Amino acid sequence: MGAFWKKRTRHWGGKPRSYRKMVCLPAAPLALRRQLGLWLLVGLCLSAGYALEKKVIKGKVGAKVGLPCCYEIPSSESLQNYRVYWQKNTTDVVLAYSEGKMISTPKNRTEMNETNLTLWISPVKILDSGPYQCIVQHLRTSQNSVVVCEEAVTLFVTADFTEPNITTEVSADSCELTEMVVRCSSHGGFPKPKISGTLNNVSVVWNASWVSKSSLSPYNVTGTLWLNVTEDISITCSIENDGFSKSTSLFLKKTNECIVPTVPPSYNVITASTLIIISFIVAIALTARYLQRHVRSRCCKPRDAVEEDVKECMKPPLTSKMTSETSSV
Repeated sequence: MGAFWKKRTRHWGGKPRSYRKMVCLPAAPLALRRQLGLWLLVGLCLSAGYALEKKVIKGKVGAKVGLPCCYEIPSSESLQNYRVYWQKNTTDVVLAYSEGKMISTPKNRTEMNETNLTLWISPVKILDSGPYQCIVQHLRTSQNSVVVCEEAVTLFVTADFTEPNITTEVSADSCELTEMVVRCSSHGGFPKPKISGTLNNVSVVWNASWVSKSSLSPYNVTGTLWLNVTEDISITCSIENDGFSKSTSLFLKKTNECIVPTVPPSYNVITASTLIIISFIVAIALTARYLQRHVRSRCCKPRDAVEEDVKECMKPPLTSKMTSETSSV
């Protein structure tokens, strides 16, 4: 219900007369009010999201990163008129200045600009990731100070992965197909990556595994594929994380040379062949032993027996002697 007062002046009886009249406006429909409320809520969410996005600073490992503060000291003043705190996780003091002097323990790799109060970290590490807060107090007197700025900013540090490396291992090979294991690996990156790829320009899903010592440590990633190769193939492996992407390709050619393996003999054939060979060896051994004994028996007769054999051979035949005796008679 809306209303407004409108003041009018009329002449009544020669005298001016003023009065107020209330006019009632029709109420907005319920659906329209809900729609307006929804648009208002969306606008607030978008504004909050944009504000949060501005407070996230990204940097790569080894680079120099600056975290902006929410206040800049005017040219008419100096750092001596302020107290500045840079802290991480609301408990860990990174840098602190009071009246132009550092009052915190100096930390390596950090420094602060004395005008715009930007915190510089160099070289930045993955462990530097996290929420930071800048607090600025204006020192009016030694006992009185006013907070002029307090704002949070988040640092997100990334690390590039190495060039993906593709390796293959043949597990079985035949004339029809080749069974192989394909692995794609990369290491030293942050945050946790996504591994993807193609096989002959068709997307494939890698069986991926990640290794990291902690939530703020570099990752090592390995993807595995099991393939039955029947033709030439082209494999592509890509490593992606937070806008970073690197790819490697490998071409594998299926060879046409085919060697048909010989069929091994059956167990019965092997057994029979073994028995024949053993029998042949035994027969040779027995024959050799018999010949050796026979030769030895002939060579080792007594001397008398040998002489008797010689004399017996030298005697003339009996028929010749009888013929001689007949002629003399």
